[in-house]
This record gives sequence, C-alpha cells and structure tokens, in this order.
Amino acid sequence: MAKQGKELSRDLSSFQMEMIALGGTIGVGLFMGSAATIKWTGPSVLLAYMLAGLVLYIVMRALGEMLYVDPAVGSFANYASRYIHPLAGYLTVWANVFQWLTVGISETIAVGVYLDYWWPGIPSWVSAIVVLATLTAANLFTVKAYGRMESWFSLIKVVTIVFMIILGFLVILFGIGNHGHPLGFSNLWTHGQFFAGGFKGFMFALSIVMTSYQAIEIIGITAGEAANPQEAIVKSIKSIVARILIFYIGSIFVIITIYPWNQLDQVGSPFVETFARVGITAAAGIINFVMLTAAMSALNSGIFSSSRMLYTLALSKEISPRFLKLSKRRVPEISVLAISGGILLGIIINAILPLFWHGSSSVFVLVYSASTLPGMVPWFVILISQIRFRRANPGLLVDHPFKLWLSPWTNYFAIFSLVITLVFMVINQDTRIPLFIGLGFLVIMSLVYLMTHRKRG
Repeated sequence: MAKQGKELSRDLSSFQMEMIALGGTIGVGLFMGSAATIKWTGPSVLLAYMLAGLVLYIVMRALGEMLYVDPAVGSFANYASRYIHPLAGYLTVWANVFQWLTVGISETIAVGVYLDYWWPGIPSWVSAIVVLATLTAANLFTVKAYGRMESWFSLIKVVTIVFMIILGFLVILFGIGNHGHPLGFSNLWTHGQFFAGGFKGFMFALSIVMTSYQAIEIIGITAGEAANPQEAIVKSIKSIVARILIFYIGSIFVIITIYPWNQLDQVGSPFVETFARVGITAAAGIINFVMLTAAMSALNSGIFSSSRMLYTLALSKEISPRFLKLSKRRVPEISVLAISGGILLGIIINAILPLFWHGSSSVFVLVYSASTLPGMVPWFVILISQIRFRRANPGLLVDHPFKLWLSPWTNYFAIFSLVITLVFMVINQDTRIPLFIGLGFLVIMSLVYLMTHRKRG
C-alpha cells in the first residue's frame, strides 16, 4: 500500500499542509457569526469551543502517532482497514466522499451568491461552474499548484481573523470606534447566566461546535504527498490545533464581548460590524471577498481530499482500477474529474429543481447538514485504530517521538465525548433529521459492501 502511494507526487510542504487543514476547517460559518450556538448557551460557548478543541487535539495526536510510522495515501482509511476491519476502511472513504460532495456543492453555490454582490447580472450557477472548472484545473495541474492556491486562500482568512481580533481588542480596551470609551468585558455576564440554556443548551451548542472543526483530519490525507512526511507531520499537527483554537476562540470571545450575546441576531455579520465600527467603510465588501475565498478554499480542499479517497478505494480494489490512473504530473486525474463531475451534477440539479419543486431549497439544506455524521466517522476510526496500532506494534513505540499522551484513556475520553455529542444531536430537533440522513447513507454503503463481498466470496 505504501509503495503504491509513493507514486503520487510528494511536493507539499509543512506550511502548505497546515494551510490546507486551516482552509478546510475555518469556513464561512465563522465569518457569519455563530449565532445559533451562542443563542443556545450564551457566553459558555467559549467552553464548548475549548472542549471540542481538546477532543480534536487528541484525535490529531492519535493520527500523528500513526502517520509518523506510515504516512500513506488515504492514511486513516488505510488504518481503519488494517486495525479495525475492511468495512471500517470502506465506510471511512465513502463517508469522506459523501461529506465533501455535499459541502462542495453548497460551496460552489455559495460562490455564485457572493459574486452576485459585485456582478448581480450573472446567474449564480454560471459563476459556480466557472469557479469549479478553475479549481479542478488547479487540482489536475500539480499537487504543488493545489497546495500553493490553498495556502493563499487560507492566508486571506487567517489575516482577516487576526485583524478582526486585534480591532476587537482595540474597541474593548481603548474604546476605538466607541467614542474613546472602552467597552470592557461586562457583556460576558450582564445579559443573563453564563450557561444561558443550562446543560441541555450547552450540549446542543457543543454538537454544532464539534462539527465546525470537521476536515481538520485532512492533514492525514495530505501526508501521502508531503515532501518530508515525518518532519511535516510533527510540525503541522503541533501547530494546527493551537492555531484553529486561537482563531475560533479569539473570534467568538471578541464577538460576545463587543455585542450583547442575546442581541446578536440583530447584528447581522459580527465581522462586518466590527470592521465598520472602527471606520472601515468597505467592511461589507471586504468580508464578502473573504467569504468568497473561504468557499473556494473549502471546495478546493474537498476536491483534493475526496479524490484521494477514491484513489484509496481503487488501491483496495473496491472500485474500478481506472481511478488509479495518474497524469504525467502524478495526479490521480480520473478521481479528480469524478469528484468535480459529481459537484457539477449537484450544481445543475440545484439550478433546475426549484423550477419544478418549490420546497427543494430546504431539502438541499438537510442534505448539506447530513454530512455531520459521515464527517465524524474519520475521528472515531482514528481513535480506535490508534489503540489497536499500539497493541500490534509495541516495538515501534520505544523511540517514537510523537506519541499520544495517556493513551488509551485519552482515546476513551474523546470517543465518549463524540458519542454524547451525537446523542444530543438526536435529542435536538434541529439536528435530528440531518443526522439520520447521514446514518442512512452509512447503512446503505454497509449493505453495498456486504453484498459485493459476499459475491466475491
């Protein structure tokens, strides 16, 4: 498996790996504000982001421990097949493909909406197709070209977030934009309880916060094409979680400190308002541009990630060997074109369906939200695989420089946290149906696997 994986180009630097993971994780939702989570639990949403960050740090360290030894293409899907069961690896791959197809379709449509801000005369589906074609070409060219483009996309988001946090603290501490009167921190406790919605509200918020970190595991997929995998993996994982936590927690802290949390639904985008508050009159245009790049970044990451997962399926002979075909630049071109074709089909259906079915938009939102459970599958797989990896390879851990501390107890804590999150997603009527849609997809793919392997048997 590893030998075949080396046929792919290894041109990604550790910086590009970090930017790819940031690009997939920091999405449009952050820039529009986390109104739903703040509404459910109030200022304690900060604790929800911290707890979710701890769980994801455990997941990434568990992944890093295995990647250091075997930085294979498809990584955690391969580990699932090897250390759990081939069905687990199969489901992991299809869960990733399903997740990124739904996200990719929604992001291309979002791109059309954002471009409408400047060019209202162009149909959104036209601009969506143009952007999809551009990013597909970048993914087909070289992995280095993909990594460079994704780095720029992510850098734009990162700079905007850092700038917004700095501006926010200028308002809070020095009163800039507030007639010289520092706002202070009183908004954190003067508008109701810290846990505004009680334990249930906190858990409802945690379930949404947890899903906002989805795609952080994409580092495991990029490892198969990293220039110096061991060095890049250690450096990337050590820094990526801390950076994401700073960006998320820093942004949310500034938002709920500047604005009363129970009035955020009247603010619109807190990012736009924060920029406008200090006199940046072009705030709406700036944030629209940043959200445009955020959507393109997520789409770019999705094409890369899911195409490598199709390549992994072909390696394990679960789909046609044609998906193993590499271009002259050592890119799995058939896999890239297949994913882009699926996203294109989604764009076309989204453009045509409203002409015949007026309720189609709400169904699309459900399908997009259904990526939540499939998006969690890699986390469960990583945590369980790492426990069995240790049992199977005790000798490899003697001088291992990047071990997960307190394993397997940290694994059990993370698994328990994810299970409790899913339980409260079932309880919450806003997330129940999307969760069951994702579960239905996983059940169907399990049946497909069992039927195809029974025939082979």
